[in-house]
This record gives sequence, structure tokens and C-alpha cells, in this order.
Amino acid sequence: MANILQLMPMLEGEELVYVQGIIKDMTDSQAQQFANIYNVRRKDPQTILLVTLIGFLGVAGIQRFLTNQIGMGLLYLFTGGLCVIGTIVDLVSYRRIAFECNYGVAQEIAVMVKASS
Repeated sequence: MANILQLMPMLEGEELVYVQGIIKDMTDSQAQQFANIYNVRRKDPQTILLVTLIGFLGVAGIQRFLTNQIGMGLLYLFTGGLCVIGTIVDLVSYRRIAFECNYGVAQEIAVMVKASS
């Protein structure tokens, strides 16, 4: 089994535990393939925080578009971040938004990697 911290040193906390659980049954080559794809497709929580701040100061909802929540992005865009309250909530919970997005990405990649072997 590949060492997750060598493959993806940027993971921490809940995301690290979750990804460890996904790759525990994978071969080293599958884990390496998973890590390569996941590193490209995952959303960094700091990026989510940055675009949420940009949304707070200008165009609201960018963080929702970035995490593939198109409907919520449009809602935030047309309502000014749900009258700024939704944007403030997103500023506080940016890590959760990133984790939820990365959770779905990891599941999708794991299925793809296992199917390709």
C-alpha cells in the first residue's frame, strides 16, 4: 500500500482520513494513478476562501461555480450572495465546501481507477 502522505502531502484532517480509506484496497500503481488525477482535480480550501472573499467584495457565487454547484452559484449571483448572508456563511464554512466537493471528486476518480484496471 502506498503512503498517502508521500503521494499527496497537501492533504490534512478529514480529507486525509477519507482518501486513506479510499486507496487502502488499491495497488500501488492504482494509488499512484488516483493521486495523479486527484491532485489535478481537487479544490484547495484556500482557493475556495479566496474566491469567496472576492465574491464578498464583488461578484457573489464564484465559489459555488468552482465547486460545480451551478444552481447555487446562479442563486448567489442573482441575489447578491443571498443578500450577503450566504457569502458570510460560506466564508466561515469554506473548508466544508471544499471537502464536500473533493469528496465527490475522490469517489468519482476511485471508481474510474478501479474500472480501468
